[in-house]
Amino acid sequence: MEVIYVNEGALARMATMRLQKGEAVHVLHPNQIVAFQGKPEQREDALMKLPSMLRKKRFIQSRVSGPAQMMLGLPEGYNMAVLPLEAEDDLLFEFRHVLFYTEGVTFTTHLQNMKNTLITQDLVKMQFQGPGTLGLLTTGPLFKMALDPEQPLYVDVQCLVAYPRQAKLRLSVYGNTLASQHMNYHWEMTGHGHVLMQPCKPDPKLDEHMKSDSLLRRIAREVLPFGGVFIK
Repeated sequence: MEVIYVNEGALARMATMRLQKGEAVHVLHPNQIVAFQGKPEQREDALMKLPSMLRKKRFIQSRVSGPAQMMLGLPEGYNMAVLPLEAEDDLLFEFRHVLFYTEGVTFTTHLQNMKNTLITQDLVKMQFQGPGTLGLLTTGPLFKMALDPEQPLYVDVQCLVAYPRQAKLRLSVYGNTLASQHMNYHWEMTGHGHVLMQPCKPDPKLDEHMKSDSLLRRIAREVLPFGGVFIK
């Protein structure tokens, strides 16, 4: 399988996938298929299994077999990352990030505890194993960072895309009192392997901070506990 981006870089909004004979890909967001070149019978749509329906909030997925090519449209503000998978991979993903996976990739579910579910709004994580390829929708380029068994890595819960199954996690904030009162929840992580991260989605409050405002109100919002909530 070959993936070619149209308009490389930050302006990329399309990606062409070329499938050879014997290759197939499962697309979990069929509406993103904006063009297809091949025999009509090479696209087969089917109902997702119920757990996948609930996690993706969709009912249909598509299987496209080669030889064929199709063009995928990327939603505004999203990038597509193509990740090769090996049989021994143990990364856990949030299912909502998955755009497609190639034939032969297998996946299993891993339940989160109730506290983590409430914070992340995600009951399960998915472990994908190859050999094969995984296509991910992210809010920017995908970055990799190594874990350490002793030195914790703190990652914003909204930015974490995948982490090793054996990693140790706990929800946390860090820094002094002022810092911990004004940050999102983070995962405090230790272990071996690498985590995959995306840039966080734009903060809707950023525009407000950039606009002209009185110095007193800006200081009060930043310094007082929960000032950003009560002082508009």
